[in-house]
Amino acid sequence: MEAMTYDAAGQAGGSMSLPDDLFDGTVNEAALHQVVTAVLARGRQGTASTKNRAAVRGGSRKPWRQKGTGRARQGTIRAAQWRGGGRVFGPSPRSYDVKVSKSLRRLAIRSALNARALDGDLALVAPLDIEAPRTRTISELLQGIGSDGGNVLLLTDGHKPNVYLSARNIPHVLVRTWGEASAYDVLWSDLVLIESTALQEKGAEE
Repeated sequence: MEAMTYDAAGQAGGSMSLPDDLFDGTVNEAALHQVVTAVLARGRQGTASTKNRAAVRGGSRKPWRQKGTGRARQGTIRAAQWRGGGRVFGPSPRSYDVKVSKSLRRLAIRSALNARALDGDLALVAPLDIEAPRTRTISELLQGIGSDGGNVLLLTDGHKPNVYLSARNIPHVLVRTWGEASAYDVLWSDLVLIESTALQEKGAEE
């Protein structure tokens, strides 16, 4: 499997073979579904809250006697069938976090990268050695590659603050260190750019 290569200015430089141990062409859709579902669930606040009949104020006195009125028996006006009463089985603050094993996360990220590579939406770029934050540097790179405003995920070889600072003002551009991006990040993007040295030195490390 091969991917297009570009220099730091966005000029095409041919193609390069991707590591076989990482890019084997296998896409496990079940793993992708589980991991993406877990990521979206983790983003929920879980702050929805309602009061049950024990938490609603008032209603300590029985509204009428048990028998002889011809009406249904009632014990409190704060029961669920009364206006202003407590809610039955209402939501309460909770965590929506779903545990995902490390092996499943690795399988999902490999599948996501393979899916982008098979679709031709993955490219390699020369190392970005930016001495000072400059948005124009990343903008010119994306223009040279031909990114038409879609979501772009840029995976750097190691922690590069200047690359992050240069791209943070550009809409729909996300910078992650190689090995720290999730399968959701890859699937979110329309184009994945990877610094070539990240693959050459680290191979299939995740």
